[in-house]
Amino acid sequence: MENQETTRRSFYSAAIAGLGTIMGAVLAIPAAAYLLLKPKSGTKTQWVDAADLNSLQVGKPEEVVFRRSRVDGWRVLNEKATAWVVRTDEHNVVAYSPSCTHLGCAYHWDEPTKNFVCPCHTSAFSIDGKVLTGPAPRPLDRFVTRVDNGKLLISPTIQKA
Repeated sequence: MENQETTRRSFYSAAIAGLGTIMGAVLAIPAAAYLLLKPKSGTKTQWVDAADLNSLQVGKPEEVVFRRSRVDGWRVLNEKATAWVVRTDEHNVVAYSPSCTHLGCAYHWDEPTKNFVCPCHTSAFSIDGKVLTGPAPRPLDRFVTRVDNGKLLISPTIQKA
């Protein structure tokens, strides 16, 4: 009788130890992968050809439509995006995010007042993106831009003002 209990006891001990080992491995493998498999640093910026520099007039804002890729989990989405572009001089361009910094409404250029105006809550911004009237809490956010061979290139990265 005593020999049978010892066998049963050793079976349960071995089963519990085995389950503990499996549970430990299930938790340890993702943790080790997180620590050992670091993402590549220095990922390349994705530059998108948004406009021909010669088509933009100095001091006149223009809404530019371009396509960009965005990663959503495992899917890569190719989507339409817009930016308000202002050519400040012969060689420099600023591209503003099309969303108001108050609540994200789409604003527009108002030619008579020479300001960007948000119709949702009447925020107004100067041509250089500064807040003229609130409730917007900060200037317009900007896209990272560069000019290369007469082309305006926009990065999907937005710089918060």
